[in-house]
Amino acid sequence: MKREPRENVVLIGFMGCGKSTMGIRLSYRLQYILEDTDKLIEARAGMPVREIFASEGEEAFREMETQLLRKLAEKKGPRVYSVGGGTPVRTVNRPLLKKLGTVVYLRTRPETVYERLKNDTARPLLQGEDPLGKIRSLMADRETAYAETADVILDVDEMTPDQVVESILWSIMQR
Repeated sequence: MKREPRENVVLIGFMGCGKSTMGIRLSYRLQYILEDTDKLIEARAGMPVREIFASEGEEAFREMETQLLRKLAEKKGPRVYSVGGGTPVRTVNRPLLKKLGTVVYLRTRPETVYERLKNDTARPLLQGEDPLGKIRSLMADRETAYAETADVILDVDEMTPDQVVESILWSIMQR
C-alpha cells in the first residue's frame, strides 16, 4: 500500500533553490494540484513580478503575497505550494505558511544560487553590482525566517532533482 502525505506540501527557500522545478515534479508524483504564488500574483496583477516591484514597490508585492496566502488557506484538496523566496520573511506569513501544510525548506549555498541565476534578468533583487554579494547578504538575512518556518530542512546543493523529490517524500512521510 502506497503511503501518502497527510497534508499539503509548501516549498520555501531562496530564489533559485529549485522550488518551482521541485513543485512541478512533486505535484506530478503525488498527483496534487500545484500552486505557484508568484505566478498567481502575476496573473492577478496582470504583470510580471519585476514590473510589480518597479511600479508598486516591494512592500506592495509582499502585501499581495500575504493576502494570497490567506485565500489559499481556504482551498480544499491536496496541493503543493511553491512560494516566493521572500514570503517567509514577513512574520505574518509564517503561521499562514504552516497553516497551508508541511513546510519544506530547500536550502542552498549562495554560490549555487549565483551559478543558476547569473544570467537571469527577471529577478529584481539581483540586478545591479555584485549579485553574489547581494545573494550572500539576502540569504544571511533570511536564514532565520526560513528555518523558523520550516518543518523540514533539506540541503539540496549536491542532489539531483529526483533525489530532492525522494528526500521531500521521505521527510514528509516521517511526520
